[in-house]
Amino acid sequence: MDPENPFPEPVEIEITDVFDLHTIQPREVKMVVEEYLRLAHEKGFRSVRIIHGKGIGVQREMVRSVLEKTPFVADWTDAPPDAGSWGATIVRFKLRETSGTNSEQRRLID
Repeated sequence: MDPENPFPEPVEIEITDVFDLHTIQPREVKMVVEEYLRLAHEKGFRSVRIIHGKGIGVQREMVRSVLEKTPFVADWTDAPPDAGSWGATIVRFKLRETSGTNSEQRRLID
């Protein structure tokens, strides 16, 4: 084992409809959120909850800047009080429609 790199291989985590950013390094938040959104959308989730914490709002703004630029995101809002309030963001994806019998022919609809 390399003491400089105890995890030489990427660790795969299951994609669910909740993602907690507390374990993610701040410099990696943007990239990780982009990848999480892509994978969650591909899995067919209609909405997800991203937990960024309350703090002073830096991670919240980072998450929301990614959401603004993500074409398959329909909208987002603060989570309800029992799901994190302003310490989490609920993201709704645009609907995916499969046309014909070819599952590769998908388009986004509003």
